[in-house]
Parts: sequence; structure tokens; C-alpha cells
Amino acid sequence: MPEIKKILCAVDLSEHSKAVAEYASLLAKTHKAKVLVVYTAPSLSQYVGFHVPPNTIENFVGEIVTGAEKSMEDFVAEHFADVDAASQVLVGYAAEEILNRAHDENVDIIVMGTHGRKGIDRILFGSVAEKVVKNADMPVLTIRPKAPLG
Repeated sequence: MPEIKKILCAVDLSEHSKAVAEYASLLAKTHKAKVLVVYTAPSLSQYVGFHVPPNTIENFVGEIVTGAEKSMEDFVAEHFADVDAASQVLVGYAAEEILNRAHDENVDIIVMGTHGRKGIDRILFGSVAEKVVKNADMPVLTIRPKAPLG
């Protein structure tokens, strides 16, 4: 059986992230694994050409990251209190950043949520989870909304 020593838990800090954390925490406890909890803030660099000064965008992204770092600290303290866990805020396209971090950290499994979008919503918004599943070198456990343990 493959060993699980390191887990990447990708969250968006929505209400659904609690269920994702439950599964990642359970896996970590069961396998005595470490958890890296990540949140990806958008870079917003695609808006530089829209008459928005780059420094304004950089400042805004900086504020998002600062707020996300504090939220992540609180989230990890609440949901991973009895697990060896660390948090990190990434900046960029979520699927790409999750995959890069998973590769760089040599994780054994990725745990992440899916919004369960269908039809036109899925076409318009895409699916970060789908992109991660299709491109990951390691297993990916996806948690659909309303799937808490117990």
C-alpha cells in the first residue's frame, strides 16, 4: 500500500472548506502525515492592460494576500489543531499553483473541494478540481459540497 506522508489540502476559505479540512485531517491522523494547507489568491495581472496601473493591482493583490494569510492561520489553527500542518498563500491561477506546489513539495496526495457546478456554470467558470485531477502526478481526493464526515 502506498504511504501517505505529505498531504496538500487546497482550500478556497468558503464554508465548504471545513468539510475538505475534515477529510485532510482524518487522512493525516490515520497516516501520521504532514499537511500543507494552501489558498490561491488571483494575480489579477490580466487586468494591467485595462487602464489600471500595475502598482494599483499589485497593492490590491498584496492586501488580498495579507488578509488570506491571517484567515489561513485562523483556519489551520481551528481545523488542524492536532495535526502537523502549515499554511501557505499562493498567487496565480489556482489549478496551476496547486499542481506546482504539490510537485515542489513532493506530496503524496492532494485533497480539495469541488463546487459541483454543472451545465453552463461549469462552462463559464471551469473547474479547478477537474484541471488538477487531469494533470496531477499523484492521487487527488475531491470533496463535493455537503459531504462532511459523520
